[in-house]
Amino acid sequence: MRPVACGTTGSGDLQPDPVESTMSLLDRVQRRAEETGQPTTGPAAPVADPPARSEPGQPGQTPAPAGWQVHHAPPAHAAPAVESTPGGASPGAIPAGPDHDGSREPARTPPGGPHPAPPASPPGSQPAATEGRQTSLLNRTGLARTGLGKGVGHGTYAALRAKVHQRLIEELAGSPDSSPPDVVRQRIAELVNDIVVEQAVTMSRQDRQRVIEIVINDVLGLGPLEELLANPEVTEIMINGHQQIYTEQHGKITLSSVTFETSEQLAQVIDRIVSSIGRRVDESSPMVDARLKDGSRVNVIIPPLALRGPTVTIRKFAKDALQVEDLVHNESITDDMVTFLRACVRARLNVVVSGGTGSGKTTTLNILSSFIPADERIITIEDAAELQLRQDHVVTLETRPSNVEGRGRVTIRDLVINALRMRPDRIVVGEVRGGEALDMLQAMNTGHDGSLTTLHANNPRDCVSRLETMVLMAGAELPSRAIREQIGSAVQVVVHQSRLRDGTRKIVSITEVMGADEDGVHMQELFAFKQKGVDEDGHVIGAYAPSGVLPTFLEHLTTSGEGVPESIFEPAGEPESQLEPVE
Repeated sequence: MRPVACGTTGSGDLQPDPVESTMSLLDRVQRRAEETGQPTTGPAAPVADPPARSEPGQPGQTPAPAGWQVHHAPPAHAAPAVESTPGGASPGAIPAGPDHDGSREPARTPPGGPHPAPPASPPGSQPAATEGRQTSLLNRTGLARTGLGKGVGHGTYAALRAKVHQRLIEELAGSPDSSPPDVVRQRIAELVNDIVVEQAVTMSRQDRQRVIEIVINDVLGLGPLEELLANPEVTEIMINGHQQIYTEQHGKITLSSVTFETSEQLAQVIDRIVSSIGRRVDESSPMVDARLKDGSRVNVIIPPLALRGPTVTIRKFAKDALQVEDLVHNESITDDMVTFLRACVRARLNVVVSGGTGSGKTTTLNILSSFIPADERIITIEDAAELQLRQDHVVTLETRPSNVEGRGRVTIRDLVINALRMRPDRIVVGEVRGGEALDMLQAMNTGHDGSLTTLHANNPRDCVSRLETMVLMAGAELPSRAIREQIGSAVQVVVHQSRLRDGTRKIVSITEVMGADEDGVHMQELFAFKQKGVDEDGHVIGAYAPSGVLPTFLEHLTTSGEGVPESIFEPAGEPESQLEPVE
């Protein structure tokens, strides 16, 4: 005799079913369909009967859960097939109350025989068992009492995904990445359809397609992150543990509805990102910089350093790199400033791009690099390759962390020293953070002019001070005056970028470095963004204005064939006294 889920005792009252109370809605409907012989969805493969449960000690049957006995109903009272109700409930839907059409099933009863019938309920009230069963169902699923075809729960997605993933790995010998992606995608779709039929799951076409997309992202991509990476409006992804993901869109940070199911799933995604570029992250090396296939920058830090779980920060790169026209259109720079910077780069002046975190320094460096003539040999040096140069003759170098034994580390300083032996026309360093600043300045002062780099600073004056500090970090025992003279002769232009309070990014200052003497490094501002206030919507109000001061290297630009009109440095309708040069 097949076991049953719930039913009536001799007195006709419902008995509680603790086994059923722990089952999901999908399992309960499927078991009911098996007992009544009615499928829960279209044509399905036959499902093997589960082993029957009975009282302990009966031969040929497995024991029932501890503390319960199963009382089988006589064959004559077997439940009929469930029919669709006039209310539109799908086959297999749970009855709405005890006054249903009588298709209830016999119940299991505790050891020692069935309990006596409970006292009669007052008129109009529900029996306690049915009320408890309804509350438990709603608490477990969070769904209204409608047919399962209305939607599929989160647990169903997870179960289907696990089954498909397991079968796919078995079929592809445990290495799905070695097979062509199109083959894997097709096989995933077939497996999802097969398992849905085998398990008799009621699922709409949209739900089924959603499961297929989830599994494809897990097997071939980065799981839940694929949705955010595909969104062109998302510029940054910040993962604070598997249940909290923030995104930046249009300069504003918001909490995303996308999450990982478990920390293990997040760890698998991290391993896939890091291992793709030959790096590792574990307890012995809990921090790592990496990149995605499209060049997006990734930083990972894991426990024990990250106390709330693995933390990942992804700075996305647009599929189509921003061009100088985009910056002009977004009012991040003016046409006159573009004309001046293009002339500076082509005339082989050394340019430093400064700014805070997330201000757009790398984007600006990309655009400045696009001004380099195509017939020059360019060598880029970065911690994680991000630059997207369009020239053909480009050599990209990337640092390397130490291995498990603590050996083999290659720093930016090592690469800068090596780049000097590679016959470079231009050296572009993604960012200087330490002692490599000394080697960079020496390269600029020894014939490798026209170099570009970035560093973190709050303003142009602070940029020069940080350069001086980083030179001291190289361990060279040089007096401050000698370091300042190196900076004054090596760097000609500082381009400062800022992220304003409304989320917009602008080049707020272009400053000339005029040289150094015993009083320090002298600078003068050539262009500046003057903020005047904030409107009602929180948008920054301001305008660009030249300072009215001519750069000292203007003649050099002219003799290099990159002359610019002096009129671009003239202020338009604003007194010169309000635009004093930086000293």
